[in-house]
Amino acid sequence: MVTAENIEQSTRKVEVVAPARKRPKGAGWSNGTVVAMRIVVIVAVLAVWQLVSGTLIPDYAISRPTEVAVSLWDTLISSKGWIDIWATTVEVVVGFGLGILFGAVLGLLLGSFTTAGRVLEPLMAAINGIPKIALAPLFMLFFGIGAWSKITIAAMGVAFVMFYNLYLGLRQTDRELVQGIQMMGGRTHHVLFYVTIPTLASPFFAALKAGGPLAILGVIGGEFIASSKGVGHELFNSAMALDAAGEFAGLIILVVMTLILNGLLSQLDAYALKRLGLGARGPAQRT
Repeated sequence: MVTAENIEQSTRKVEVVAPARKRPKGAGWSNGTVVAMRIVVIVAVLAVWQLVSGTLIPDYAISRPTEVAVSLWDTLISSKGWIDIWATTVEVVVGFGLGILFGAVLGLLLGSFTTAGRVLEPLMAAINGIPKIALAPLFMLFFGIGAWSKITIAAMGVAFVMFYNLYLGLRQTDRELVQGIQMMGGRTHHVLFYVTIPTLASPFFAALKAGGPLAILGVIGGEFIASSKGVGHELFNSAMALDAAGEFAGLIILVVMTLILNGLLSQLDAYALKRLGLGARGPAQRT
C-alpha cells in the first residue's frame, strides 16, 4: 500500500558524505617555502659543480661556477657584450613578429577557404618538414650574414606553428553554432566576435608560447653558422676557444632572455583571455 510515509521516505534526499581526500605532500607549503627550497636546490647544484670541476671532470669541460660568474660579469659590463645581446634581441623580436603575422594570415586564409586549404596543406607540410636550420645557408646567400638571414630563420619556425594552430582551430569551429547565429539574423561580424575569435584565442596564444623559444633557437642557430655579432656568435667563439666559462655565461643570458619572453607572453595570454571572458575558472566558479 502506498502511503504518505512511503512517499516521503522515497523522496527523502540521502546525504552522501564524500570521503576526505588526502592532500598531496607539500600542497600546504607557502610560496615563500617553495622559493626557499628552489634556492637551496640551486645552491646545492652549484656547490656540487664547484667540487667536481677539476677533480672528477676536467676544468676545461665544465669550468667552475665562480669562473662562469666572472665571465658573465665581464660580458655585462662591456659594451661589446651588450651589442651582442641587443643584436640577438632585435633579431628574435622582429623574426617572432613576422612569423606571427605570416603564420596568422596563412592560417586564416587556408582555414577560411576549404578548397585552397585542401590544395596547399600538403605543400605546407612538406616545407615544414625541412629543418629550418638546414635552410640557413640558403638564407645566407639571399640576405648575407647580417640580421635578416637570422630573422628569416626565426620567422619560418614561428610561422608554421602559428599557421597550424589557427588552420586547425578554424576547421574545428562549431558549425551548428555558426548556423544558429545566422538563423537568428546574425551577420559576419557577429560570427567573428561570438564564435571565431573565442575559438581561436586559445590556439593563438598557445602558438605564441610555443613560437617564442623557436624564434630564439632559429636566431642562435643562424648566428652559429655565420654572423659578425650576437650571443650565438659569442657562443661559437667560446666553443672554438674551449672557453667553457664563456659558453655557460652565454647560455645563462639565453635562459634569461627566454624567461623574459615567456613571462611577457604569459601575461599577455592571461590578460587577453580575461578580457575575452575565457580565463580559467576557479574552484568557486565551478559547478
